Amino acid sequence: MSKPNILIFMVDQLNGTLFPDGPADWLHLPNLRKLADRSTRFRNAYTASPLCAPGRAAYMSGQLPSGTGVYDNAAEFASAIPTYAHHLRRAGYQTCLSGKMHFVGPDQLHGFEERLTTDIYPPDFGWTPDYRKPGERIDWWYHNLGSVTGAGVAEISNQMEYDDEVAYHARAKVYDYARGKDARPWCMTVSFTHPHDPYVARKKYWDLYEDCEYLLPEVPAMDYDDHDPHSQRIFDANDWRSYEISEEDIRRSRRAYFANISYLDDKIGEVLEALETTRQAEDTIVLFVSDHGDMLGERGLWFKMSFYEGSARVPMMIAAPQMAAGLVEVPVSNIDVCPTLCELAGVDMGEVMPWTSGESLVRLGQGGARRSPVAMEYAAEASCSPLVALRHGKWKYTNCAIDPEQLFDLEADPSELTNRAEDPDYARILEVFRRMAAERWDLEDFDADVRKSQAARWVVYEALREGGYYPWDFQPLQDASERYMRNHMDLNTLEESQRFPRGE
Repeated sequence: MSKPNILIFMVDQLNGTLFPDGPADWLHLPNLRKLADRSTRFRNAYTASPLCAPGRAAYMSGQLPSGTGVYDNAAEFASAIPTYAHHLRRAGYQTCLSGKMHFVGPDQLHGFEERLTTDIYPPDFGWTPDYRKPGERIDWWYHNLGSVTGAGVAEISNQMEYDDEVAYHARAKVYDYARGKDARPWCMTVSFTHPHDPYVARKKYWDLYEDCEYLLPEVPAMDYDDHDPHSQRIFDANDWRSYEISEEDIRRSRRAYFANISYLDDKIGEVLEALETTRQAEDTIVLFVSDHGDMLGERGLWFKMSFYEGSARVPMMIAAPQMAAGLVEVPVSNIDVCPTLCELAGVDMGEVMPWTSGESLVRLGQGGARRSPVAMEYAAEASCSPLVALRHGKWKYTNCAIDPEQLFDLEADPSELTNRAEDPDYARILEVFRRMAAERWDLEDFDADVRKSQAARWVVYEALREGGYYPWDFQPLQDASERYMRNHMDLNTLEESQRFPRGE
């Protein structure tokens, strides 16, 4: 029996609350809605860490940041850590990446046999935070609220240029797979940078949301003093005192964000159309997922870095013959992707499970259950000590050595406005989560590991920027002498081999 092909769409900073059962009805997403209709849809899917590089390393490896050492957006992803690309390639798959994965370090492949684009963000240690300097704000790379005050329309931007290229190369690669030059099954990851801020969208997509009823958050901005300590640190890291955010700024930012989801839908549609027209769709598993979410002004918070639902929850949909289409309510994690893909591809799971903390979701598509709580970690900018969280059943618990605990009942309180950790009526439940967290984490050791990593990277980065500098940026090269028609080729053979379908 032939192995299925696998097509993965990963997007950046897409709020999972907008996908309660596939896309919300009011979003203009015809391609994702069509995909949702035939997918196992996970309402309560979570990132392993609400930041790009740690969230993506966790998703690829099936390990939390404390396992990968990728604590922040400038922490090296070690070459010795197996990823789903390694597992699938070892099992005979072609593995390809088109787009962003925010790998930090000299290894810019991590199991991918081929990479079609460079990354949109730097792969060196320059974005390393420093716990030795609590409260320090590094202006040249930290987020700021200019993304909100500057929201609006543009026909091209840094991010649009990137995602246009990602989709172009992915579509071309689907055509190349159809030509059959390599008999192996394939796994291609197509990873976009939208709808990540800045909140700037093309007019054709902006116009779709002119009369949108969802341009203001459900929970309005709170006073700074009413926020929990970590949220206050996020405000400070985002330089909130330098900006006056008006209601119109909020409307424009959310409108552009929704517009950029529609832009992504078009790009995903281009790739899916190539898959359909080359008759590969029936043999291809499709996964759609995000690395983390975006608070979108809820409570006054923007971007990510938080365990609140808007930041931590992500959409996840899997269209596979082994999994029934329908809605799954059980909380799941991005670290479950690695073992899930391997099981769907028929990889020996005994060879996979020693290298992941995730659980395969295949059985959930058949009515099964995830066995353990969903765990999350955060140890990057706007933190001074690692934060951890557990989502289990209807409860979410968060802990940090320097902050008060939080316990939310997400069924009764989906906006997370009432912290039950301070309520004696919930002391028994709190104690259960405390025990589960203590079994999983030693926060003192975790903090020491993060500090050691940061300090070492600051030494290395400052050294490498002195004198000659050799960048780790991935350089996608095309061999022009092997493209199109050249005189070491037979024109008749070339034209026939490059055509799909042939003989019609």
